[in-house]
Amino acid sequence: MSQSLFEPFQPLVAIATTPQAVATLQPLCQFTGATLWVPETLASLSNAQVYSGSLKDHLQHLWPQHRGFIFGLATGAVVRLIAPLLQHKSQDPAVLVVDEQGQSVISLCSGHLGHADQLTRLIAAQIGATPIITGTSTRSQLPSLDLLGHPFGWQRGAGDWNQVSGEIARQQAVAVIQDAGSKLWQSHLPVEHPYVFADWPEEAPQIRITHCALPDSDVPTVAWHPRVLWVGIGCERGTSRQLIEQGIEQVFRENGLAIDAIASITTLDLKADEVGLLELCQDRDWPLQCFSSEMLRTVEVPTPSDIVAAEVGTPSVAEAAALYAAQIQSDVLAAGPATLIAPKCIIRNAGEPGAMTVAIALSPLEFTGRQGKLYLVGTGPGSLDQMTPAAQTAIVQADSVIGYSLYIDLVQSRLRPGQVIETYPITQERQRAQRAIALAHWGLTVAMISSGDAGIYGMAGLVLEELEHQGWNGEAPAVQIFPGVSALQASASRVGTPLMHDFCAISLSDRLTPWEVIEKRLQAAAAADFVTALYNPRSQLRVEHLTIAQAIMLEYRDANTPVAVVRSAYREDEATQLTTLGQLHTVTVDMLTTVLIGNGSTHTYQNWMITPRGYLSSSPSASVASS
Repeated sequence: MSQSLFEPFQPLVAIATTPQAVATLQPLCQFTGATLWVPETLASLSNAQVYSGSLKDHLQHLWPQHRGFIFGLATGAVVRLIAPLLQHKSQDPAVLVVDEQGQSVISLCSGHLGHADQLTRLIAAQIGATPIITGTSTRSQLPSLDLLGHPFGWQRGAGDWNQVSGEIARQQAVAVIQDAGSKLWQSHLPVEHPYVFADWPEEAPQIRITHCALPDSDVPTVAWHPRVLWVGIGCERGTSRQLIEQGIEQVFRENGLAIDAIASITTLDLKADEVGLLELCQDRDWPLQCFSSEMLRTVEVPTPSDIVAAEVGTPSVAEAAALYAAQIQSDVLAAGPATLIAPKCIIRNAGEPGAMTVAIALSPLEFTGRQGKLYLVGTGPGSLDQMTPAAQTAIVQADSVIGYSLYIDLVQSRLRPGQVIETYPITQERQRAQRAIALAHWGLTVAMISSGDAGIYGMAGLVLEELEHQGWNGEAPAVQIFPGVSALQASASRVGTPLMHDFCAISLSDRLTPWEVIEKRLQAAAAADFVTALYNPRSQLRVEHLTIAQAIMLEYRDANTPVAVVRSAYREDEATQLTTLGQLHTVTVDMLTTVLIGNGSTHTYQNWMITPRGYLSSSPSASVASS
């Protein structure tokens, strides 16, 4: 499961030249999927790949074939090794240094475009190390300008990127002019940021987030182009690739639009095998979407044609296909209606066979070009040292983190600049699930977090139910579940070994389960002598349920049965108390409390709660055999 979090960085290589570095990097390679290389002198220490000759020569061979390098060497030595290989930040792979003890991970080179900063955070979370990232965007808690639109699939346009980035680093005012694409990124900026969204100084550098071509400007300007333009194409059979490309570029130029803002080429399914269209889409890496005439004739267009309708079964191809596709995209997040911003234009070339029509629709929601992922993460009882490395890494990797506000606060130190963080009240679980699924369908990697284990009274079940309700195909979005230490485990560890024999868990909240059903479960658990963990024992409006549960248990168990009451296990305000079943009503409990009721053999010793497993009641030979 951990390796899947590192797929975007593959192929990945690690290099160690000392026994200690091998010991540190070898387990790291297991969970990242990196290939470990060692010199011949260390071949006997591991089953790593072995290089002969100088590392400098070997590195020249590895460099063009890998997206990331993890070095277990001194930083100075790494600098000298990679210096002759560096070309440009847009091409260089990510380069990291891990100290021999595995206490620090340093982002050395290609932090933004090569994603070394992100890889550094992921590895540090996985091994419990300190990430060392020296870029100014990290210090200011801002998303890097180079990566601002990356989660949303924006295309980087022209501009003076170094100058504008420098102004941001100096915390100088930078104007943001956005007329296309999601503004989610604006909602999650730190309080102190240099961006000005209205009434900016005329001389201020500019970030333009637009579907339009970048205008001439006397101030430093950069452009991000969200892919919001859906290009509808109709063409005669055999129309050349050159004519189709010329027509698209002509219409874009005449309307002042940016080619980089193209989301997809759309057309009638009868054109799915049109050679010129296929060649163009392949060469320009444009998705091609084809729709049936039945679909397209449902779309109202400004210039329908009876002739076209008689020939292909729909009165419009270019306009209808563009609008239909743009609206499908918008509906992913219910972003609003798509609009036709360039009605169909007929393109011909004298002396060249074929003809085509071009129309362009604008969607309020951009096409990300990514398959979304849903990470269902159990954060454990609350403290980071009780949270699995894989769960921490999943949160660091995510584009968006969604959860109950209290749980978001508990993982605050694992959040990073540029993430979309959304909090919901404790009563809006279904809304949380629906929002996470919608963002994942859009193409984001979304971490839905739950305290304890996401699959035990957590959000994982609700998310899967909602996916089932929506007819999920099991593949998109991809789903991964990251387990965590549950509340019953955490609470038990604070008071002894109450769960050493058969046990069950029952929630006393009747918000989702009828109370009659809960009572039946309490009766069954009490009669069967299960150790019983009670979740959600009491709320401000629900004060009698724990009293009823106590009475049911007392029908089957002695009043002196040990009971543990644990509130906020492993959090700063943790409180534990050992009592008895008969005195349970005298103890203060709330929704942050877990109640552990012992079985008939549970007892206390030196303030520890113990449920025997049965070994000591067996013969010595039986004990050995059962172990």
